[in-house]
Amino acid sequence: MKIEEGKRGENEYKAAGEILAAGFGWGIIGVFSRPLSEAGLSVVQITALRCVIVATSMALLLFCTDRDRFRIQIKDGWIFLGMGILSLVCFNVCYFITIEHATLAAASILLYTAPFFVLLMSAILFHEKMTKRKIAALLLAFAGCMLVSGFTGGQMSRLAVVSGIGSGICYALYSIFGTAALRWYHPFTVVFYAFLAAAISLIPFVKLPEVFSSLMTSPALFGKGLALGLVSTFFPFVSYTLGLRQMEAGKASVLAFSEPMVAAVAGIVVFGEMLRVENVLGILLIFTALVVLNSRNVKR
Repeated sequence: MKIEEGKRGENEYKAAGEILAAGFGWGIIGVFSRPLSEAGLSVVQITALRCVIVATSMALLLFCTDRDRFRIQIKDGWIFLGMGILSLVCFNVCYFITIEHATLAAASILLYTAPFFVLLMSAILFHEKMTKRKIAALLLAFAGCMLVSGFTGGQMSRLAVVSGIGSGICYALYSIFGTAALRWYHPFTVVFYAFLAAAISLIPFVKLPEVFSSLMTSPALFGKGLALGLVSTFFPFVSYTLGLRQMEAGKASVLAFSEPMVAAVAGIVVFGEMLRVENVLGILLIFTALVVLNSRNVKR
C-alpha cells in the first residue's frame, strides 16, 4: 500500500514538472514571435506556422517510433476537431481581437480566466472535487497574474470583454477535450490530430509559400520561426498533454499560471523590461500558488 502511494506521489510530481515545463515553453514565446511580427508576418500567419510545424514534427515522430499511434476511431474525430478548431484556432482569434480592442494587460487577464472555466467544466463533466486548496491556489495565481501584467481595470468595450472571456473559454477547452481524448489515446496521438485539425482549418486563410519565403530571407528569422514551432509550441503542448495523463485538468490549468511568471522574467532578461514592485509581488504570488497546489497533507 505504501509502495503504491509512493508511486502515485512520484507520478503526481512528474506530471507537475511536465505542466511547469509547458508553462516555461509558452512563457518564452515572445522571444520568438516578436521578431516574426516585426518581419511583417500577421498573427494568423504566425498561428498557422506554429500549427503546421507541430503537426509535421509530430507526424515524423510517430512515423519513426510507433505508426500504430496514427490510428483513431472515426467516432472520436469530434474530440480532435474540438481541440484543433474550438480550442487552438478560436483561442487565437478571440485573443487577437481582444488585443485590438483593449490593452495587452487586460487581454492577458481575460485569457487567464481559463482555469476558472476548467475547474467548473471539470467538476461538471469529470466530477473533479473543488477543494479548498484548489480554490486558494487559483485565487492566489489569478491575483499574481493581475499584478504581473500591471492590470488596472480600465474601461473596455463589450466586444473586448466578450472576446477576452471567449479566449479564456477556448483556452480551457484544450484541457477538457484533452482529458477526454487521453482516456483512449496516447498523448502524441492527441497532439498530432489536434494540431493537424488546426493547421487544415487555417491553411485556406494564409499563403504558406509566402510565409516560408519570408522566413528564408534570413537564417536568424528562420531559426526564430523554427524555435517558435518547436520550443514554444511542440515541446510545451506535448509536455502539457503528458502531464494531463497523471493530473486533474483543473489542477493542471492552475499550474499553467507559471507561464506569465516566466514571460515576465524573459522580458527582463531578453528585452530589458523593468519590473515594478507590484510585478515582483505578482511573481511571488504565482510561485506561492504553485507551492500550495502541490503541497500534500502528511500525517506525522
